[in-house]
Amino acid sequence: MTVPQAPAAVTEDTRLRRRVTVRGVVQGVGFRPYLYGLATGLALTGHVTNTPEGVVVEVEGTASAVARFCARIAAEAPPLARVDSVDHRELPPVGGTTFTILASHTGGPARTLISPDSATCADCLAELADPTDRRYRHPFVNCTHCGPRFTIVTGVPYDRAHTTMADFPMCLDCAREYGDPADRRFHAQPVACPACGPRLRLLVGKEGGTRSADGTDPVVEARTLLARGAILAVKGLGGYHLACDATNQAAVDLLRRRKARGDKPFAVMARTTDDVRHLVRLGPEEQSLLESRARPVVLMRRRPRPSYASGDVRPAEAVAPGSPDLGVMLPYTPLHHLLLGLPGDPDGPRLLVMTSGNVSGEPIVTDDTEARERLAHLADAWLTHDRPIHVPCDDSVVRVCDGEPLVLRRSRGYAPLPLTLPLPVRPALAVGGDLKNTFCLGSGRHAWLSAHIGDMDDLGTQRAFEHATAQLRSLTGVRPEALVSDRHPGYRSARWADRDPARRPVVRVQHHHAHIAAAMAEHGLDGTRPVIGVAFDGTGHGDDGAVWGGEFLLADYDRFTRFGHLAYVPLPGGDAAVRRPYRMALAHLRAAGIGWAEDLACTAACPSDELPLLDRQLERSLNCVPTSSMGRLFDAVSSLAGVCHQAGYEAQAAVEWEAAALRAPAGDTTAYAFALHDPEDGEDGAVRADPAPVIAAIVDDLRAGVESALIAARFHRGVAALVHAMCRRAREWHRLDTVVLTGGVFANTLLSSACASALRGDGFTVLRHHLVPPGDGGLALGQLMVAARTASTPTD
Repeated sequence: MTVPQAPAAVTEDTRLRRRVTVRGVVQGVGFRPYLYGLATGLALTGHVTNTPEGVVVEVEGTASAVARFCARIAAEAPPLARVDSVDHRELPPVGGTTFTILASHTGGPARTLISPDSATCADCLAELADPTDRRYRHPFVNCTHCGPRFTIVTGVPYDRAHTTMADFPMCLDCAREYGDPADRRFHAQPVACPACGPRLRLLVGKEGGTRSADGTDPVVEARTLLARGAILAVKGLGGYHLACDATNQAAVDLLRRRKARGDKPFAVMARTTDDVRHLVRLGPEEQSLLESRARPVVLMRRRPRPSYASGDVRPAEAVAPGSPDLGVMLPYTPLHHLLLGLPGDPDGPRLLVMTSGNVSGEPIVTDDTEARERLAHLADAWLTHDRPIHVPCDDSVVRVCDGEPLVLRRSRGYAPLPLTLPLPVRPALAVGGDLKNTFCLGSGRHAWLSAHIGDMDDLGTQRAFEHATAQLRSLTGVRPEALVSDRHPGYRSARWADRDPARRPVVRVQHHHAHIAAAMAEHGLDGTRPVIGVAFDGTGHGDDGAVWGGEFLLADYDRFTRFGHLAYVPLPGGDAAVRRPYRMALAHLRAAGIGWAEDLACTAACPSDELPLLDRQLERSLNCVPTSSMGRLFDAVSSLAGVCHQAGYEAQAAVEWEAAALRAPAGDTTAYAFALHDPEDGEDGAVRADPAPVIAAIVDDLRAGVESALIAARFHRGVAALVHAMCRRAREWHRLDTVVLTGGVFANTLLSSACASALRGDGFTVLRHHLVPPGDGGLALGQLMVAARTASTPTD
């Protein structure tokens, strides 16, 4: 970004006029009033307007004032703004005496960026709690520095008419603030107050058939219901939450039963970090994420034995059973602050379960009528309002690994901010995978990764996917020339691409290659030199028809070579083995030549009538696709050691296995060892890492009475040692020294940290995900980079 200097013949007092186009997140964030104040402060004349391209401003004045104006545009931008480029063009002076804000220009293609939704700012919170302010206790207080953005946008440029606030005419007071350049609500599109803004209401009973009485405060009634153990459907920014008192064991159990959630952990919302400090290991990085404008759910390690002081909140055991972490978020809307209570409010729940308002496996509910129908068997009451949600947007999930953020779900607060690409791409749409689906639009050096969509096995999710692609295309102006999908023949996302009515070409990209490419793109690698990609996950379609997932690939954007992988074992029954980890344990025992003795927990966990059927299935290779999956190996050892035999949610066995390892006593340094077989011993030209010795060592330790926590820790150290050994071979044989750690298994921070520490200690450069998820939520970015670059013709 450069500011052109005035020609040498021009003096500081020479009158100049300059047209400036500012691109980035510059609409809906107070950018026009900011430029208005900047221009008038420098005695410049001209005008500023929103266009689909960005913010366009013309300024006229002395050469020195114009130069100062241009130099300050990006440096002093409003807090929610992100300036990507500032382009200048000299114009002949035309005179004038004022600087004005013009009506938005709506012609031309959309190229501007929309801000994510942002947590309520300190100024608005002060008004919310001030009895003398006209917005006292107003659940929709916002300004140019905070509030809804992406979820209410219906078109560009970003003006009130192009938001779901279009049907709320401003009262005289709000209109005065909106038109006053000195007010922080100057051109704040969601501006509202109790006189003219959205209305809150509480609906109680079957399908919300009873409305709260006029004159009563819906929030006061809602807090009373929560305190009595009720479950509330609460309308948020990007959809409905289901909320209950997190300290009430009966209420949490009831919500878990109604939602058929199994043991999957719930996230909780706390008023401040002080309310959870005694429950979790809260460092400065975690606190910074919790209090950021994005307000994600932050996963933090639970304290093994919390020390409660008087007044500390105590969450119910049912909030996150078996998990080593607790997911916490802070209030990010005025309504959340009111629900948790303002200073001086009567006592109420200080810790709320806040989980997505949906039936398990379906997309989050956003429509009010649909919420009363689809959540009728889940909620006792609905705390809702009449401002429509145009774009569904789940909560984002983030954790800290080795002092750096690791995004596990990139959604509210982050989407739709684009990522800057290291290489240009032609206009394309990458459709991602089937689990934790996100898609990615790309053009030039920008990639827009969608908000979290969900699992594509549900028809509602597929409809949400279709709506979201159309909506993001309209906001970005990207018109895809090609589609990109996974190579898995059964993926619904891939089938959607194949049915494209425009018959655009579809490029298929191997699953783990895409994972590695996503991490490379995130770190700005141009692909001129391959990396050692360690891609560990549960399931990915392999080029040989097997289920891959424990992969060591030598990769750039154009191609990959399978350098090594976990040795194949049968995957008995496909998804059945995923849901029942004991099946994977028994498959690994057979592959290791170890009998299914009754003293082993996985054998005891298998129903007696299922055991002989599984035996015949494995013997005859019936519905037993070979797999090299590291995720399935985690499942197997978790069951083998008696930790988890039935998975009620994705990766439950692995989550509980990590939790077990964290309980291991200090001092032990034993690491189980994999057997490495060189390519000449294999059939595919790759090094095979055989887990059979690991399985045998675990069985020996179990029979020697070693506790499961110590076994889990030894297993984690063994996998880290395997990664180190394989990467050393790749460096020796191919002279590569940059390692990418990717795939859903690396959401396990214990493993990720151990691998990175060993590799960096041996001189490797280690790249891990920070901006996009390591799992399938980041897959589409890698698909885009492999298939859509303009620099070369894709071969994958």
